[in-house]
Amino acid sequence: MQLDDRGMPDGWPMHETIELGPGKVKQLLDANEDITLLDCRLLKEKDIAAIDGSLFIPMQELADRLEELDDHLDRKVVVFCHAGMRSMKVAMFLRERGFEDVWSMAGGIDLWSQAIDETVPRY
Repeated sequence: MQLDDRGMPDGWPMHETIELGPGKVKQLLDANEDITLLDCRLLKEKDIAAIDGSLFIPMQELADRLEELDDHLDRKVVVFCHAGMRSMKVAMFLRERGFEDVWSMAGGIDLWSQAIDETVPRY
């Protein structure tokens, strides 16, 4: 799959003020940037497909487990879910709580599987 300069498939819409394309996320990881990948999906989804090295806190538990992110407050945090909707809500929630460099991965793990790592199962 061909990605544009945003790290997205050509013509794919995204909100550039809060989203990063999976291609950009892959570039950051490959450059060993100090980022935290936050998986906000349900456990049953994580059991099907995951991105190695990501931190798992389901969206429904985040408010009660926010202190687990204290060590990540000054890092770039990239949140992902299945398609990008929940992760955008989580990114906005974290920004409202003082995280300045937090992003949602556009297209979620589904687009990651298609564009970056085809070994990650789609569901």
